[in-house]
Amino acid sequence: VQLQASGGGLVQVGGSLRLSCAASGRIVNINAMGWYRQAPGKQRELVARITGGGTTLHVDSVKGRFTISRDNAKNTIYLEMNTLRPEDTAVYYCLLEDYVAPRLLTYWGQGTQVTVSS
Repeated sequence: VQLQASGGGLVQVGGSLRLSCAASGRIVNINAMGWYRQAPGKQRELVARITGGGTTLHVDSVKGRFTISRDNAKNTIYLEMNTLRPEDTAVYYCLLEDYVAPRLLTYWGQGTQVTVSS
């Protein structure tokens, strides 16, 4: 399974970006997909997650500004990021959880840099 993330870039405070992550390969049963981010010197943290059934979760720091969505036909997830802040600067990684009974396999994309300038 491969994950290809794209859409990062440099944006000014208050701007918007849309990240995409396309999954390909032998996927059995998507349990969930999500976005994580890692800022310099910090641990990787969850940003947003969407289950196979479409239930979404957004962490408090991005609620109301970021929206995760999914195109099931394309095995692609998106992260619409609005009202960006300098603290959103990080490398953003996408994740896929594939349930291959009895195991839950986890795959990561290569990361895409988001830089918010003030």
